[in-house]
Amino acid sequence: MIKVTLVKSTIGEVESVKATVASLGLKKIRSSKTFEDSPALQGKLKKVAHLVKAENV
Repeated sequence: MIKVTLVKSTIGEVESVKATVASLGLKKIRSSKTFEDSPALQGKLKKVAHLVKAENV
């Protein structure tokens, strides 16, 4: 399991990055979600690595 937390705002980011953060279900700064690890999740995290913190649970 991977816990993903939004630590930086999406203001000023391109639409594709905003859409990726929204697809992760993160809306506000410090909001968190837990996911099963998968290749699709890893790709999303790589795209938004500068905005989120990911940690193993």
